[in-house]
Amino acid sequence: MTVRPVVNRDSAFFWEGTAAGELRIPRCNACGTLRFPPGPACRACPAYDMGWVVASGLGTVFSYVVHRHPPVPGKELPLVIALLDLDEGVRMVGEVVDAPDDTIAIGDRLCVDFRRIDDELTLPAWRRA
Repeated sequence: MTVRPVVNRDSAFFWEGTAAGELRIPRCNACGTLRFPPGPACRACPAYDMGWVVASGLGTVFSYVVHRHPPVPGKELPLVIALLDLDEGVRMVGEVVDAPDDTIAIGDRLCVDFRRIDDELTLPAWRRA
């Protein structure tokens, strides 16, 4: 069992993107401001006209935590969760994979990888660039 994200009209484009192997970032169609996480309105102007762009999938570790307890359904512990500064200028939280928990450091460069959980869910994960 995997903890599943909530998919709604504001975030469906993001999850459709992960299924297609794309990291999609919301962009205001009125002023061009990028934002994450997805939401109904722009934070920089009064517009509700949101679109999206495909991100490069590259980022830098701003901060991280090694989760050792309690257990997480569908995950093997320990697991590394990082707060990344994407090259596009927004921050995103994600799991770091294929790296021992004692080797991750602030400032490390990571790239997105997509992990297919089942026919309905593909999650973004991060690995060393």
